[in-house]
Amino acid sequence: MKLSVNQPIYRRRQFGIIGMFLIWLVGSSSATAMNSFVSQVSGEGHPIILIPGLMSNGTVWDDINQQLSQSNQVHVISIAGFAGTPAIKNQSLASVKTDLINYIEKHQLNKPVVIGHSLGGFMALWLASSHPETIGNVISVDGLPFIGPIFTRSNSSTVESLASQADMIQGMYHKMSQQQLAAQTKQGIYIQATSAENQARIIQMAAQSDPVSVGNAIHELLSTDIRKDMATINSKSLLIGASGAFTTKEQHQSVKSLYHEQISNAANVELIMNTNDRHFIMLDNPNWLISQIQSFLSENNQ
Repeated sequence: MKLSVNQPIYRRRQFGIIGMFLIWLVGSSSATAMNSFVSQVSGEGHPIILIPGLMSNGTVWDDINQQLSQSNQVHVISIAGFAGTPAIKNQSLASVKTDLINYIEKHQLNKPVVIGHSLGGFMALWLASSHPETIGNVISVDGLPFIGPIFTRSNSSTVESLASQADMIQGMYHKMSQQQLAAQTKQGIYIQATSAENQARIIQMAAQSDPVSVGNAIHELLSTDIRKDMATINSKSLLIGASGAFTTKEQHQSVKSLYHEQISNAANVELIMNTNDRHFIMLDNPNWLISQIQSFLSENNQ
């Protein structure tokens, strides 16, 4: 499939945490433009969609894409307002989800594998739980069905109990400049990645992100809990957690337990914890991550 550059797919009403929450947690090609995201497509074969996380663009998947596109048609997404992708007014994650489903239908992608990082991992699980007949196998890389418990350290947290915090955080981000966004990201960068090069790359992506879009996304992550909806996922799914920023066995076990509880309603979700690498596993250790992805897809006939 070859898509034209900046081809408008359709028009609709648009509406446009991990950073501060993760401070505790130690979250040949052609292009197509959507209202809420831009995609880059390469390779041939079974379709795979790669979704980056908060304040990231599709380039974080470069190493993974290079491997997967050798035998698959890979669609790399960059969400509006993040890391240099132009922001749109009233952006929301719900609109991204709707646009992705329309994108899949428009281009007749048959049961695409969806792989997401952080916010993108949440999006992958959200797509699979809300459209189980449309989405194929799913891999979430350090992205959870509900982000709130990373902040509270308890899976008893609810959307209602975190409503005031969600509003406060959204307001705070709306008042930030891009420089302040980058400075805040820098404060918790040791949790995000190991090498100075990758840390600088993450900070630079934050500096190119739109603070209003980021604040809206964080608010929506804190206001959307799909833990119960995980039971509706039909396809095989894999949650890969990263706890490499921790130092003790007790800390690693605590994070693993929190992640495991989040997927307890799902029958077909496997959990693998990476205790050596940090949140951006695809930057820290792309060889390990591609090995896990390829093994999972091979075992599940993709």
